[in-house]
This record gives sequence, structure tokens and C-alpha cells, in this order.
Amino acid sequence: MAKTLTPTPGPSLQGGGENAAARFTFTRHAADGRARTGEIAMPRGVVRTPAFMPVGTAGTVKAMFMDDVRATGADIILGNTYHLMLRPGAERVARLGGLHEFARWPGPILTDSGGFQVMSLSKLRKMGEDGVIFRSHIDGAKFELSPERSIEIQGLLDSDIQMQLDECVALPATEKEMVKAMHLSLRWAERCRNAFGDQPGKAMFGIVQGGDQARLREESAVALTGMDLKGYAIGGLAVGEPQAVMLEMIDVVEPVLPSAKPRYLMGVGTPDDLIEAVRRGIDMFDCVMPTRAGRHGLAYTRRGKVNLRNARHADDPRPLDADSDCPAARDYSRAYLHPCQPAGGASVIWPIIR
Repeated sequence: MAKTLTPTPGPSLQGGGENAAARFTFTRHAADGRARTGEIAMPRGVVRTPAFMPVGTAGTVKAMFMDDVRATGADIILGNTYHLMLRPGAERVARLGGLHEFARWPGPILTDSGGFQVMSLSKLRKMGEDGVIFRSHIDGAKFELSPERSIEIQGLLDSDIQMQLDECVALPATEKEMVKAMHLSLRWAERCRNAFGDQPGKAMFGIVQGGDQARLREESAVALTGMDLKGYAIGGLAVGEPQAVMLEMIDVVEPVLPSAKPRYLMGVGTPDDLIEAVRRGIDMFDCVMPTRAGRHGLAYTRRGKVNLRNARHADDPRPLDADSDCPAARDYSRAYLHPCQPAGGASVIWPIIR
């Protein structure tokens, strides 16, 4: 990527009087090809883009205090509708002041709709036009999740960016399955938009579906942009397909999505996936990988991946990267980070190694 970025026009955050701070706005600052930098402004703060959103599935980013999350430079975190509706419950979170107060995160929060988790419950759920009926993976209790209920739950959580309920299919899938899921997701997007209504300072994003079929992805993107939403996500990728397929689908969708609104690639990812998606004009990402990799002893460095579980690191006094600005990579030896307990024992290592 070139060092010099070319300024691009975008909606200004200036003006608008006292109501300017209460709006949801996206400003593009500079571009290099399709890659761009910008800011999403909301009453609870500004999100600098491209932005990676640490995943706080059930109100916490695993193995980290929120102060630690902020120290990584994160402007926004993600919460999960499915998990929070099961435990501790959206109504309870609302009584306790909402997810920001509950989790002690003052900045913006995006909540996903629960669609991806429902996909993984194929043996525990029944999908229909009205929504999905499923049984909790925790205790088998029966729940119903409709587009309207998904938006209601996200409202109870008081999230700043709410996602439409969608049907996400795992790849590979048949064309019939992809067509059905894409059209159902579009109908649900309309219902979510109506349920969300007009909430100044907050946003609802639609989700482009269509599996690995270019014509379905384009059809979905065209229909969603016609709904004039505040942002658009690309879902149903990073679910088993090769990276080349994921990038091809981004290339199909990106020209259709409005350049003046944020674009969010869901569930991604690895450093290489992030870089390639940014090259293609994506602004937002989320993935559990950083904390999951940290808990399992996998470090991503500028020289590639390092598996700290390997025995050769047990006596290695070298840091992961002496030139890094990350304390975990710079100040601690590989021997210290190596989970050297006996097999089956618990191990605690630094949760995020940048």
C-alpha cells in the first residue's frame, strides 16, 4: 500500500448546531485505491476506520479487563445477541443500566443479531418465515427469535450499532439453500428496519448474503442499498470457504455498496484477511481470533505465526519481537509465555499479541 493517501470527499462532522453530536455519521478522510481511512461518529464516541472490533461475546472480551482492551487502541467492541439473551438475559442487562454500564465500556458497542450462532445450532433449531425457534445449548430451554425480537433485544442492551437478523448458511451449500437464505434475509432486513425505526445517534446495518454466488451477492447488495440503511455488512463469509472465494465476493459487493457509508466484513480475521479486505474498501471487522489465539499460545508477529506451545520455546530467553511496541511481545521471554504445565493443565498467557 502506498505511503501517500489521497483525500476524498465525505460528509462533514462539522455544522448542524447542537444536534451534530447526536447523529450517526461516517466521514471518509483519505483513500489509496479502494482502501480508505475515516471516522464513524456516534454520541458515545468516534470509531477510527479501518477498525477491528474485539469480540465481547457475553459482555466481556475474554481474559481481558476493559481497560486492557482500550489500551490496545480499540474504539468499539462487539456483543452477541444470542449469548446475552440466554445469559444473563437482555431484560436483566437493561435493568442493570444497559450493556455499556454492565460491562464498564463507555465507548460504542455493536451487537450482532444472533443469526450466525443460530446457523451453528442446526440440530437445535427450526427456521421459518417468522423467525427461528431454537433450544439453548446451555440447558435446552426453548427460545424464539424473530427479526423484531432481535432488534428489541439489541435495544434493551442499548447497543449503538444493531445488526439485522439474517440466515447465514455454512459453505459449501447448494444454490437452492443460498437463494432461500438470501431472500429470507432480505425480508427480515425490511422487518428489522421497521422495528428499529428512527433512532438518532444509533444505526442498524443490513447484511449482504448469497453464499459464494456472485449474482446472489450482487442481488442482495442492490436490494439492501435500496433500503437506505446507515451501514452495510458482508456476512456468510469466513465460514469454510477458501480466502480467494471470500475476496472474490468482496470484489463483487464493494462497488454496489454506497461509498459514503461504512462497510463491515463480519467474522474476519487473520492479519492477511484484514489487509486484503482493507485493500478492497472494507472499514470494519470483528473476530474472536485474537483472544482465542492468545489463550491457545498462538502469536502473530511481523515475521509470521509462532506456536508458543512448541517445546523449543520452553528455554528460549528471547522476546517474540524486541522491536515491537507491545509489552507482551517486547518485554517477556518466549520461555515465560510458553505454557509449560503438564498436558491437560491450565495455562495462562498474554491474551493479545500484536
